[in-house]
Amino acid sequence: MNLFRNLLFWIVLALLGALVAQLLLQDPGRVVITYGGYDYLTNVPKALLMLVGGLIALWLVWKALSLPFVAMRRHRKKQARARLIDGLDALHQGHWTRAEKSLAQAARSRDVAAIAAVGAARAAAARGDAAAQAQHLDAIAADHPVARALAAAEQALAEERAGDALAALDAPAAQPLPPRGLALRAQALAALGRAGEAYGLLGALRQNNAWPSARLGRLEAQWAEAALREAADANVLADLWESLPKPLKNEPAAVAAYAERAAEMRWEEAAAKSLEQALDARWDESLAALYGRLPIGRLDARRAQAERWLAGHPGSPGLLLSLARLARMQGQWPQAEAYLHRALAQGAGSEAWEELGHGFAQAGDESRARLSYLNALRAARGEAPSELPGRDLRQKLFDEAVVEERDEFGMPRLRG
Repeated sequence: MNLFRNLLFWIVLALLGALVAQLLLQDPGRVVITYGGYDYLTNVPKALLMLVGGLIALWLVWKALSLPFVAMRRHRKKQARARLIDGLDALHQGHWTRAEKSLAQAARSRDVAAIAAVGAARAAAARGDAAAQAQHLDAIAADHPVARALAAAEQALAEERAGDALAALDAPAAQPLPPRGLALRAQALAALGRAGEAYGLLGALRQNNAWPSARLGRLEAQWAEAALREAADANVLADLWESLPKPLKNEPAAVAAYAERAAEMRWEEAAAKSLEQALDARWDESLAALYGRLPIGRLDARRAQAERWLAGHPGSPGLLLSLARLARMQGQWPQAEAYLHRALAQGAGSEAWEELGHGFAQAGDESRARLSYLNALRAARGEAPSELPGRDLRQKLFDEAVVEERDEFGMPRLRG
């Protein structure tokens, strides 16, 4: 198709040229040029040929005069690219001084100034010369503000100066930010305790493919959890929770963050309901333990719910620990102690020993309280705890005995 178009174009051009030539030959006309008291007579075709010839001669003269300058410019470009390649290779290999020198020389060429100056700044930062790093970046501030902002923000984040990184990225000259800039800005916001704003950038990050989808998924969970914990008031917390995707509302970290923040705000029903819904959807030991640890009321309702769960999860150490906490807060230490011994037999760790120590201390049993606290420390360190006195074989066997858990099809569940 392109060949046919080109052929048609040249045919039409040839026909037009032939038509113009025929018209000029039929009536060549006359051209009179007066200069210095003399008249020069010629016809139109000759005058046109002379004009074209003069223009070609001027073009040849211009080319001949500019040839040395063109050659010098090409030589400089070739030299700058060679220095750029050598500098980037040295930077990759860790030869910081050689890399900085080659890249600084390459940065004198406007074609590669941005990438060369950024590389030179990285080399200077790697050898610990902050002044040289700033000098390299300031040299491209006017012509390449975005490149400068990205390099400055990246280095600031590496040095844990999130405020400086955000200031560099929010500079008016650096707008609009490219995908890399959006990613760095989100990181800076999260590091500054503004995870809610970082979470709000996820849509733009996904649209621009700033990170792989797997990393974006991990960051979404992290920033959602942090944003829930940073919520300034109940309205912000509720709006953020409602905006979360449904899978995130069942993630233990996000659910725990929401429940704990709601409890801090005295939003007791929301805190308890979020845990109950998450545990009904998918059982999680950390959430089961948190259910009894939440600093809220509703003791009777929570204990009734925990006892209903116990029928389906009799060997859950987290749930047994929650039941023990709830029973102790209700003033029922014997039941709490029984739950704690069962929890320890099912694999509960230092938290259960510490709770056992609190209960013995309240009951006035100082010797067993001290031993329980000591066992809590040992369990936290991975050491074997000492056995509490006063427990006979029948009690120990009862603690370890667990009703077999079965799923909805009647098949035994494997214990985690």
